[in-house]
Amino acid sequence: MSKDLSASAKQAEGRLEAAHGELTGDTGEKLKGQAKQVQAAAMQAGSDLKQGVKSTANKVSDATAKAADKIK
Repeated sequence: MSKDLSASAKQAEGRLEAAHGELTGDTGEKLKGQAKQVQAAAMQAGSDLKQGVKSTANKVSDATAKAADKIK
């Protein structure tokens, strides 16, 4: 959960920095803001992947336990 908040904060920071760079004509600041947005998207994708793996592992564990109960 805290990684999701961190990714959201970095996304917002990147948007603000990119917008400020756009408004002031500072290409470097705009690019840094865009890079932060890409980093935030990668952080979020990693978090989503981790959640998906946990969910799949739990389903496999539950299915294995049910199969073991049927064998007994």
